[in-house]
Amino acid sequence: MTDDIRFTPLVRSLPATVPFVGPETLERQRGQVFDARLGANESVFGPSPAVLEALAEGGKGIWMYGDPTAFELKGALATHFGIKRENIVVGAGIDGLLDSTVRLFVTHGDAVVTSDGAYPTFNYHVVGYGGTLTKVPFRDDHEDLDALLEAAQRLKPKLIYLSNPDNPMGTWHSATKVLSFADALPRETVLVLDEAYSEFAPADALPPLDMSNRRIIRMRTFSKAYGMAGARVGFALGHPDLVGAYDKVRNHFGMNRSALLGARAALADQAYLQSVIDRVAAARDRIGEIAKAHGLDPIPSATNFVAIDCKRDGAFARAVLQGLIERGVFVRMPFVAPEDRCIRVSAGTPEMLYAFAAALPGALKDVEAACQK
Repeated sequence: MTDDIRFTPLVRSLPATVPFVGPETLERQRGQVFDARLGANESVFGPSPAVLEALAEGGKGIWMYGDPTAFELKGALATHFGIKRENIVVGAGIDGLLDSTVRLFVTHGDAVVTSDGAYPTFNYHVVGYGGTLTKVPFRDDHEDLDALLEAAQRLKPKLIYLSNPDNPMGTWHSATKVLSFADALPRETVLVLDEAYSEFAPADALPPLDMSNRRIIRMRTFSKAYGMAGARVGFALGHPDLVGAYDKVRNHFGMNRSALLGARAALADQAYLQSVIDRVAAARDRIGEIAKAHGLDPIPSATNFVAIDCKRDGAFARAVLQGLIERGVFVRMPFVAPEDRCIRVSAGTPEMLYAFAAALPGALKDVEAACQK
């Protein structure tokens, strides 16, 4: 019984939920670890050796709190991007920054626009603060800029969310299109531009870093290309007036001291970053080859994963996914039709992709057999 616990009316109205079911949960259910962890879009190639050294060194001082201003990391990021410290806020991954962003702008009944099937953690935070979500469908496996803009012009939302490149499809829009979209938004709307996969994107997909625009906040992370998903280090870039407001609501001591040191080491090792980008590109090609060998269609990707069109409906793709999980290969899939006709496979080591290639034929055979009954 929770009737005597004085939750807010909003919290009472919400279901308990987790945006993503973690692979560890699935492993506990199976009673066995996965042979290939290819569903969480992590970098299986790991961080730079310099990061591991920094984390180990940082552990000696773990008795101290981390710098609540992230001064050194913000300085390194400012130098790297050619901007100023006051254009940067650091947080516990993009997830933590999305929480702060929504808290800054959204209260009960405020309109927010996103794409149906886009990153669910953003939606989780909006609902958690009482916002009203309007979702528009993808079009041709891309975020539909025209539909998003129409909704924004009609609703005048506090926030509009766009990922570029996007998750879960891995597709992207050109920087020119993104800037035109941003310029056409209502003046009262802030664009949350999630660029978690920016390091993998073609150069013409990323708008120049214009820190004079007060209506765009750009999200970046060390979780993907830099291989530090478990460390939870993200950052957002924007106008000082926008970035400065985060100090009113963010968790100032939410950053792990060692993780801050590791992020600086990661940023300094751009040669290692390039090697990861190259390995991811090779893995994407290999995933595409495996898909095509079994009559499936890989969707061109600017991320560290590939969405594979199973060429049937969502029920078929879910059955394929389950067949892979039963064979020790963890993958995920989009949640919303028609994108849920796909499974989504993260870039993996050759050994992991070998496991995927070995498991896929059996998974497909079982599903086809079930469909014929």
